[in-house]
Amino acid sequence: MSEKKDKKTTKAAAAEKAAPKKKAAGKKKSNAEQFEYQAELQQLLHLIVHSLYTHPEIFLRELISNASDALNKIRFRLLTDKDVQDPDAEMNIKISIDSEKKILTIEDSGIGMTRDDLINRIGTVASSGTLEFVKQLKENKNNVDGNMIGQFGVGFYSVFMVTDLVTIETRHAEKDGKGYRWQSDGRGTYTIEEIDKATRGTKISFRLNDASQEFTEAHRIRHVINKYSNFVDFPIFLNDEEVNKVSALWHRQKSEITDEERGEFYKFISNDYADPLAHLHLSIEGVVNFKSIVFIPNTPPSPFFRPDEEKSLQLYSNKIFIQDDCKELLPDYLRFLKGVVDTEDLPLNVSREVTQNSPTMIKIKNTLVSKVLSFLEDMSRKEPEKFRTFYKNFGNIFKMGINSDFSNRDRLINLLHFSTTRTEGEETISLKEYTERMTEGQNEIYYLSGEQKELLLNNPNLEYFRKKEIEVLLLTEPADIFIVPSIGEYDKKPLKSIDKADIDLKKDADDESALKENLASALIDVFKEALGDKVEDVIESKRLVDSPATLVIGKEGMDTQMEKMMRMMQQDFAGGKRILEINTSHPLIKNLSRLNIGSSTDPLLRKSIMQIYEGALLMEGSLKSPGDFIKRMTEIMTEATK
Repeated sequence: MSEKKDKKTTKAAAAEKAAPKKKAAGKKKSNAEQFEYQAELQQLLHLIVHSLYTHPEIFLRELISNASDALNKIRFRLLTDKDVQDPDAEMNIKISIDSEKKILTIEDSGIGMTRDDLINRIGTVASSGTLEFVKQLKENKNNVDGNMIGQFGVGFYSVFMVTDLVTIETRHAEKDGKGYRWQSDGRGTYTIEEIDKATRGTKISFRLNDASQEFTEAHRIRHVINKYSNFVDFPIFLNDEEVNKVSALWHRQKSEITDEERGEFYKFISNDYADPLAHLHLSIEGVVNFKSIVFIPNTPPSPFFRPDEEKSLQLYSNKIFIQDDCKELLPDYLRFLKGVVDTEDLPLNVSREVTQNSPTMIKIKNTLVSKVLSFLEDMSRKEPEKFRTFYKNFGNIFKMGINSDFSNRDRLINLLHFSTTRTEGEETISLKEYTERMTEGQNEIYYLSGEQKELLLNNPNLEYFRKKEIEVLLLTEPADIFIVPSIGEYDKKPLKSIDKADIDLKKDADDESALKENLASALIDVFKEALGDKVEDVIESKRLVDSPATLVIGKEGMDTQMEKMMRMMQQDFAGGKRILEINTSHPLIKNLSRLNIGSSTDPLLRKSIMQIYEGALLMEGSLKSPGDFIKRMTEIMTEATK
């Protein structure tokens, strides 16, 4: 039986290093070799048994899923190679229950396992995400949903929730393959011995423990099969009675398929526990011919999501399974989609290598992407709440296509959504909606980046825009820092960060409260002298209304959020200097001007200038010396209250 979620077979060198230690066999079995589990796997088994006991039924889903995977592998091989053990054997999954002895058996006629498979796939953590899953289990023992385990290549081990001893009897499909028996109580060791097994495939048997006696009842097993495995592509027999509906759902008419059937099918192919957010059912005829059902999940990706490891679309050729995770069907920014694609245009002897450079695959991919984007465009117009859920869950992955899929770049940009200074709650708008709401005479699209909307709304750089009732995009997602500046312009309107010094702002001509030009110039000179090389420049501000000062970015400077990310990746990253803008209409700045008239070297003046600068650093989250800031503030207040 093949573990379904393994990402790739352990390489020989790695296997030798990571393989479980072999121990001398005990007297119990004269020809059995005993091994120790890999240390991480011992932790995993303990956590599964003790943390996921509220979801015991998933063990059957995982065993059936693995059996189906083994059958798919032998079916694929038989397309081009009949020189295997039992080439004409029926492909099915047989489950039997001995209610009196409390024994459950599941058997398949799939590709089977070799001795190395038993060691490297059953005795070793092979999936790259598994160790992260172990860590998550440790940290969230009471909050981990049992449905997650199949996503991390650990599905087989769920069987230890319902039994204390598991026996695997298997024979690989190779003509000269040998039979093996694997046995373990899941407590740290397992044994492997050679046996006589005439038929190809894998048989797993075990006695159900006292807490799992419900699974000795046929109706309970039938319920679990119907719930999780109804759409397995092979017959499932329970005590010789076929119980599942084998149906290529994508070949049926849309109107014939119920929401319940569609939901069951999605859960089976995705290992998800929730219904999908939306689906797209396609039947394409023309330059390329294929049928497909594509699902958008309703839940966000795992914290360990990596597009290159995520299983996406299954590929079929004339209902014959070809590939479980066909990376050639979708670009990385759509890899969160689940579903199947079945084409008549691939030969049945197609190999996985052939699909990588197949003109047919390129045509299918281009058509799929276009259809998915059209589907999302319709959703954004007609079902904004559903689109908002999609964008919240997958927006950070989806928007990365802007810098990789240049043929669809404009369509992707149109699908971008943002929170703004006018939106409330989780409401978002597109760039098109933003331009339609622009004020008269506004020629630029403005944005501000930061970590949280609430903090951004208090940013002093927004004061001018709030006063002029100009809407500003609020970028709170890390990906936006890379994406938005790369867009450059939309509808011939440049996208500008309001943190930049060079944005086109008009100071009110009737502002008589500001310092006279000569007084402002003299004070700015003192600011420059006091701050020295801490800043790139000090200038009079056009954007401030209520605040005395703010820091902005020079023409060639880097976005504040980008600098923070750079510092996270590179601790000694210095970043660029900021330009300090001062509001010459603010009472504090006017007071400092009066001090400057009296003496430009006044200690209180110099302390206040440094405090204003560091206060601006504090506002943007870049203050490195809060202790000095607090000490200076205390000194200034002491001086002011004499």
